[in-house]
Amino acid sequence: MVKSMTGFGRAETSTDSYWILVEMKSVNHRFCEINIRMPKQLLSLEDKIKKAISAFIKRGRVEVFITIEGQGLAKKEVTVDWNLLSEYIQSLKQVKDRFQISSSIQINDILQLENVFTVIEEAYIQDELEDALLNNVHIATEQLLSMRTIEGAQLQKDILDHVSRIEKTAHELHTYAPIVVEAYRLRLEKKMKDFVGTIIDEQRLISEAAIFSDKADINEELKRIHSHIVQFTNSLESMDAIGRKLDFLVQELNREVNTIGSKANDAKIANSVVEMKACIEKIKEQVQNIE
Repeated sequence: MVKSMTGFGRAETSTDSYWILVEMKSVNHRFCEINIRMPKQLLSLEDKIKKAISAFIKRGRVEVFITIEGQGLAKKEVTVDWNLLSEYIQSLKQVKDRFQISSSIQINDILQLENVFTVIEEAYIQDELEDALLNNVHIATEQLLSMRTIEGAQLQKDILDHVSRIEKTAHELHTYAPIVVEAYRLRLEKKMKDFVGTIIDEQRLISEAAIFSDKADINEELKRIHSHIVQFTNSLESMDAIGRKLDFLVQELNREVNTIGSKANDAKIANSVVEMKACIEKIKEQVQNIE
């Protein structure tokens, strides 16, 4: 089954206590890379989130955006520096006595004193919130996979169309190649007759034709092209991540077609090479986005 590396997933949960939004998108990448943007209070859950996603995603760069609002992200505690507060109180009393100030010290006055009160915030994730978050991650991942699978099916269809064209062209070349050798022999025979008359050296003609046949022989390349195509189409049915293998097979197909092009001494073969290379380029572009 072919899967694209491009997709998008989204999941949202809302309760009286909190609101969670998980969004993720993926693009093609050589390896599996997961980047998460989320509130710092959730950093302790980063590994769990990555493992939940990587269980389904084998290749591609996945960008994850997590937004949480409400209670349950942190536990806050107020501390009082009693020694400093005592110093403040003593100083205020001294100011009152020295300048004969009659007003009393109010609580608002104390609250405005610097460094007396400190709010300590400690990350604290409730089990309910963690379960809800991981569930949203799972749902968003499923949506992402669904989109990647749908696009992968379209990629597979397009790729098979191009592979079919390559296979058809290779089969035509297999049938046509012997005709090229025979045509060369006839041209060579005509040239020799034009040069030396009706009597020609048959052994020389056979030898020259054999040399040309050996240089222009493309049967091995055509056999390897057929073998690569069989491996390619079989790989498309695999449930594993196949992108790298397909990329390698495309390179091998291109190598064989280039070899045929270097041996081509015929316009039809040269045109067939151009057509196959055009198909290979299309396949190469599409394979880059396969997981």
